[in-house]
Amino acid sequence: MVRSAPRRVLCAFSSYPSPSLYAMTVTSSIPVPVTFSGPSLSPSRAADFKTCPLLFRFRTIDKLPEQPSADQLRGTLVHAVLESLFDLPATERTPTAAAALVTPSWERLVAQEPGLAELFAPALDAVTEVLPDTDSLAEVDPQRLADFLAGAAELLHGYFAVEDPRRFEPAERESLVNTLVDDELLIRGYIDRLDVSPAGDLRVVDYKTGGAPREAFEGRALFQLKFYALVLWRTRGVVPRVLRLLYLKDAEVCDYSPDAEELERFERTLVALSRAIERAKQDRDFRPKPSRLCGWCSHQAFCPEFGGTPPPYPEPVEISGVGVPGQPTRADAAVADSVTAGPAAADSDATDPAVAGPTVARPVVARPVIASSVIAGPIVAGPTAGGPGTADTGAEVTRLVDPTDDDM
Repeated sequence: MVRSAPRRVLCAFSSYPSPSLYAMTVTSSIPVPVTFSGPSLSPSRAADFKTCPLLFRFRTIDKLPEQPSADQLRGTLVHAVLESLFDLPATERTPTAAAALVTPSWERLVAQEPGLAELFAPALDAVTEVLPDTDSLAEVDPQRLADFLAGAAELLHGYFAVEDPRRFEPAERESLVNTLVDDELLIRGYIDRLDVSPAGDLRVVDYKTGGAPREAFEGRALFQLKFYALVLWRTRGVVPRVLRLLYLKDAEVCDYSPDAEELERFERTLVALSRAIERAKQDRDFRPKPSRLCGWCSHQAFCPEFGGTPPPYPEPVEISGVGVPGQPTRADAAVADSVTAGPAAADSDATDPAVAGPTVARPVVARPVIASSVIAGPIVAGPTAGGPGTADTGAEVTRLVDPTDDDM
């Protein structure tokens, strides 16, 4: 991985104006069957299992609720602002314009998910431990909300320190991509941004609102991007030239160039991981994997490591996500992108203890799968309900992302 100094931009991608065709049908070069009865995996779900099999169960099978943190919401908000920024004409994509998008973007998020505003409800009285005014329960503390929005605006300064959005047009934004691996595993997820050079080189870009990781954890930070690189390689026959992580808090760019051999190894890792998950489902055996990340886990009350007892194992249900069956939704990515979901090293293959441990089989449920939002050949991203270059997955849903999201 190459760490660049602030303001470094790859010139090969910096001035390419991506064409846009409205109402264009976007399909995968390797079509996914309309019905698919096998397992599916997203970067966040894979990261959960590698981090802690029991965490995977709590989130994916038990679907235990998790209250997002202010930092998670800030990451969601910044992603929304950056997506909207590219709806503006290139010459208008300035720091001032981005800052002006913060409040309306937050209002849209709350309109979609009213419960998000509860995080900024008035604080409890330190003595009585009750709200100062019971009528204000549904309201927000103006100062807390103002501080939250100011924090999001500050992160945007980090973005403009490493990129000039006036110099290029993304080919795709918030694109849902998927493909079948070995005819047995559906892998899918959302790409923050995809750039294409005039020569056809692909650059996968992911925004990180947390700090840049130490060198020892760079492989973990790239786990998600290798996921997307594999999908693009299998659907377009092109290995992405650059996987780019933009760390807005530190105004730092990390670039990595994968090769086909590496992606083949990563593919084997995902297949082994999926089989381990299926074994765990079949045996109903999801064991906790204690680590320093446990301190951030929302489910300590149910974890044996903290004296808790997991809830009864649910009867077989469809667990591939809500919304369009077989596909991740932006809401599904919400809690999945939390700090407790930090993935292990990407190229561990079947030697990973989490993969080798007891794990398994979810009941097979036939479900329709929508074709991938990636296309063969040059990218031509048309506007949809979610904005230009956004995959239209139906109802608009909030996608929460983790500020420290090493995997997302």
